[in-house]
Amino acid sequence: MNIRFFRGFRATMLVSAIVLGAVLIWSGMQRTESTLEIRSSQQGISMPDGFFVWHHLDANGIRFKSITPENNSLLIKFDSSAQSEAAKAVLYKTLPHGYVIAQQEEDVSASAWLTRVLNENIRIG
Repeated sequence: MNIRFFRGFRATMLVSAIVLGAVLIWSGMQRTESTLEIRSSQQGISMPDGFFVWHHLDANGIRFKSITPENNSLLIKFDSSAQSEAAKAVLYKTLPHGYVIAQQEEDVSASAWLTRVLNENIRIG
């Protein structure tokens, strides 16, 4: 009786761990992150101030994850492409002429992951 109980318990725990792992992996793959890149289109125009951008996005109720300067541009990360599109519209109105606002989608879906994994050259040895 005691051995049967432990076998059943181990099997139940194993199945539960596999299901939990699958749910965690699936939920992690469902996230899409969107990034806006702001850079100057002309020589001599400086990058906009991060606080200026933050102020205008916050005033319009647009939430973002981070604002980071990188390679003479400003990267703004959002949780969704809808937030990014709303921010793009606000920034086109508030930033002076001479800036390019480009949206970059970072696809982390299951198909993108599989494509990356399957296209990698596997080198052993």
